[in-house]
Amino acid sequence: MYLKKLIWTALFACLIMTSCRPWRDQFSLISPDTRINFTLQADDGIPSWSVRVDGKLLVNESRLGFEFRNAPPLTGPFQLVSAERGKLEETWEPVWGQEDQIHSNSYSGSVQLKEVERPHRLMNLHVRVFNEGIAFRYEIPEQNGVDSLFIRNELTSFNLVTDGDVWWIPGDPNSFEQNYTKSRLSEMRDSVHTPLTIKTDSDLYISIHEANLIDYSSMTLRPARSDALTLECNLVPWSDGDKVKTKAPLLSPWRTITIARKATDLLASRMILNLNPPSKIEDTSWIRPMKYIGIWWGMHINKYSWTQGEIHGATTENVKRYIDFAARNNIQGVLAEGWNHDWERYGQKNAFKFTEPYDDFDIEAIRQYAQSKGVALIGHHETGREAPYYEEQLEDAYKFLNHHDIHAVKTGYAGGENIYPINETHQGQWMVEHHQRVVEMAARYKVLVNIHEPVKSTGLERSWPNLMTREGTRGMEWNAWSEGNPPSHTTILPFTRQLAGPIDYTPGIFDLHFDQYKPENRVKTTLAKQLALMVVIYSPMQMAADLIENYMDQPAFQFIRDLPNDWDESRYLSGEIAEHVTIVRKSGDEWFLGAITNERGRKLRVPLADFIDSDMIAECYSDGAEADWESNPYALHIGQYLASPSDTLNALIAPGGGLAIRFLPKSDGAASYTNISKLMMNQ
Repeated sequence: MYLKKLIWTALFACLIMTSCRPWRDQFSLISPDTRINFTLQADDGIPSWSVRVDGKLLVNESRLGFEFRNAPPLTGPFQLVSAERGKLEETWEPVWGQEDQIHSNSYSGSVQLKEVERPHRLMNLHVRVFNEGIAFRYEIPEQNGVDSLFIRNELTSFNLVTDGDVWWIPGDPNSFEQNYTKSRLSEMRDSVHTPLTIKTDSDLYISIHEANLIDYSSMTLRPARSDALTLECNLVPWSDGDKVKTKAPLLSPWRTITIARKATDLLASRMILNLNPPSKIEDTSWIRPMKYIGIWWGMHINKYSWTQGEIHGATTENVKRYIDFAARNNIQGVLAEGWNHDWERYGQKNAFKFTEPYDDFDIEAIRQYAQSKGVALIGHHETGREAPYYEEQLEDAYKFLNHHDIHAVKTGYAGGENIYPINETHQGQWMVEHHQRVVEMAARYKVLVNIHEPVKSTGLERSWPNLMTREGTRGMEWNAWSEGNPPSHTTILPFTRQLAGPIDYTPGIFDLHFDQYKPENRVKTTLAKQLALMVVIYSPMQMAADLIENYMDQPAFQFIRDLPNDWDESRYLSGEIAEHVTIVRKSGDEWFLGAITNERGRKLRVPLADFIDSDMIAECYSDGAEADWESNPYALHIGQYLASPSDTLNALIAPGGGLAIRFLPKSDGAASYTNISKLMMNQ
């Protein structure tokens, strides 16, 4: 599946005579477009790093190195053993994604350092500089006297030279499900999760994150006590205080900074993916994106229960009803949560069995029925934080899925507390390794994975493309049992959480109030925004999350029927963090546009020449007259228009609202359609 245009050119490699003299030189790499300069420097053998953009300092000299439980710190002074520079360029085809080809172009380098003093340990630093940012990682190679490593602290810091606005969630080691806070960088006090997005006072947008997180602990960031603009790597610890337990050779995740002039340029970067190896799965023909539905939302609003009984959702009859709806409406999958025994014992020891259906869930009859309708079943493995017990059943669980022709599964680790009974956290190294074991087991049995309560995404879906999507954010369900997500929430996610990877946000709620079940709760958007979110919030497994009865006889559902599962191209037309975003995505000869706003209504202006090059029909789903998320969320205008590259789309987006448009090739009779420039008048 990959276009192997891999170019490695050694520009120079210098071997330095090993001596006791500390390194006092610099090693620099410049991006292919020459805008970004990464420098590794040493002061009397103590290494640090810095970054300049267009000649101006962005990151001042910042720390490197490790502290260990079982060995002296690895911080220098070092002597330089060798240095290499090269160029790495490739074009590859993702199995699925926001585009059908991804280009990677960077200058790369490696520096080998050796301690001046005993025990003379070696440490390598690998660097890549792209047009859209920088990345570096550590390597502790195999060497005499270095075996087991117990890292107590990774000393990496990010010493930013200017203040800025930052959007953050607390670095809770067990959850990402928080509302974002906007503050000044200098006002942050506690540990925060990555991706951390900052609009600097020098008018750069940056996102600090990590890539290729394997056999290591997740990185959070904390402000340094001595300098509010310096962020320190704060690895999520094991219960005994160690941060990482491993052996040499050690290869750390990449530490990354994505750098952009515009907020939308952050969305276009594929640097995180490009820092991961190619697919480990040779035959990927079974891996296919999908839209899906399920009984999930009914459980959160108390229409259904997970447990067997009077309102049990996962019954044979009910699941067949969802399969029928999916078959009629171009929906590829159906998810049934609460299908297996022991939901009554949720929170107790060894609660869930993953090969034992409830009595009212006839899995063989459902399998046959789904197969006859051409609909895929999606399994569900909720662990209730008992990940070790899940691992005991892992192979049997995936054999069971494969045996019943189930080739997708949603996993879950619900509960804000530590993993039971081992007392490790959701973001620590044990769970990083656990999720990797699950994904590899799933690949062995040809099962797609959708992880809820996950470890953060770091681009591993390139290497393991059956790792389709993750939650890892405050999702739709919070609207069903809390004060809900504010309208601005989904205008922040594309510029923060989504920079890490796909999100199973579960949009598509049409009954925004669900008064019959929970009159005190609601979804804080317009109906049009729910459609637009299907385009804006990217996932290769995209759920239309509402009850199917709320989609029946609803003209707006046509947009979801028509929505593709995969994309050939994506363009990010406009956007500002926490304010608005407009994205168009292409599949075949059709384009789909999604535009959303925060609590403030706004006029959207889009020159259509930004993405179409011939006349097309625009099927528009826009906020209707006087629409408002709070007082009039259901007002929706649906219309067909003639769209030409010379036209400019002008549309009103209501407070908390959105706009969804399908552009398709011009058909006979299209000349009778009103020009799209008149759309705002029809609203």
